[in-house]
Amino acid sequence: MNRVVLFVIDSVGIGALPDAEEFGDVGANTLGNIIKAEGGIHLPNLISLGLGNIDGIIGIDPIESPLGAYGRSDEVSQGKDTTTGHWELAGLHLTKPFKTFPDGFPESVIQAFEEKIGKKILGNKAASGTAIIEELGEEHLKTGYPIVYTSADSVFQIAAHEEVIPIEELYKMCRIAREIMMGDHAVARIIARPFVGTLGSFNRTSNRRDFSLNPPGETVLDIAKREGFDVIAVGKIEDIFNGQGITEAVHTEDNMDGIDQTINYLNKENKGIIFTNLVDFDSKYGHRRDAKGYKQALEDMDQRIPELLKSLKKDDMIMIVADHGNDPTFKGTDHTREYIPILIYGEAVKPNVNIGTRKSFADIAATIADILGIPSTGKGDSFKSLMM
Repeated sequence: MNRVVLFVIDSVGIGALPDAEEFGDVGANTLGNIIKAEGGIHLPNLISLGLGNIDGIIGIDPIESPLGAYGRSDEVSQGKDTTTGHWELAGLHLTKPFKTFPDGFPESVIQAFEEKIGKKILGNKAASGTAIIEELGEEHLKTGYPIVYTSADSVFQIAAHEEVIPIEELYKMCRIAREIMMGDHAVARIIARPFVGTLGSFNRTSNRRDFSLNPPGETVLDIAKREGFDVIAVGKIEDIFNGQGITEAVHTEDNMDGIDQTINYLNKENKGIIFTNLVDFDSKYGHRRDAKGYKQALEDMDQRIPELLKSLKKDDMIMIVADHGNDPTFKGTDHTREYIPILIYGEAVKPNVNIGTRKSFADIAATIADILGIPSTGKGDSFKSLMM
């Protein structure tokens, strides 16, 4: 095989995991509950690959002869966040969850941050990103103070209007926060959340950046890079891995741009891994509990699937997966602990093969390593022999 496209449809979970009760997520089912709430969904191309044939899928009927291999995966790592999910997809298991701050950050942290940026901050609480800029946006415009907030995830988020705090200054603040939020206060990600607009009609922009911790061990990306392969990151992948194991990267404006950039790289001469994340499902619809918008985004993506598949060469393969759930019909505004779908397609992939329920997202990394003929991270079991 020449290339593997690891294509993450961010947050598209397909049902609560057996340990969902420990995370308060019993009954969560991102895809299934969207279908139920919206009275159906039109995903003919994903269905043709085997989406409805995945064990336990709800709301989509199986077809007789799927074009791809299909399955689902449990998660070993103790978390339901972006970083945990992507790191496990790349072959790491996190036995200890990232630290969270549901009551806001300690005064010592805020004081150190304010001293280093030379400004006071607003917020310092757990909140919805869109809600907090509406709540504190007017004060932010008057004072120029950045808005600091967190969520149920392990994140330190800084929101600022692009005309009040320029993008590069906001990124500098994030780097300062990254230095502070280490050790006992380490969070998985520092996130820049720039927005534009006027009071009552603020909109977050695509200039978001994540400043992550380094992965705690070697990923399949590191191994592929060391073995001389290209590792191309599309979307927020570069940020999630803090640049480790990446040979080339492009950030994207939205889902459609993510698909465009993936196709662009498929049409170039490269060999190895193209790792794409489509974040809109999560950031624009899951967290905002917008089932209708989520459904439409899925249908819009599905229409582009034939174009993606047509761009694959004979020795290419695509794996369409997720990283966690974010059920827009569920309580709260946070991620949900769910199974992720796995759909695999390529000329060398046997059609209509059920790879079953995998024990770990790391099975995907092990399979990619097996396909490319490189060492694995030691986590996960390859399912290459089942589908090729």
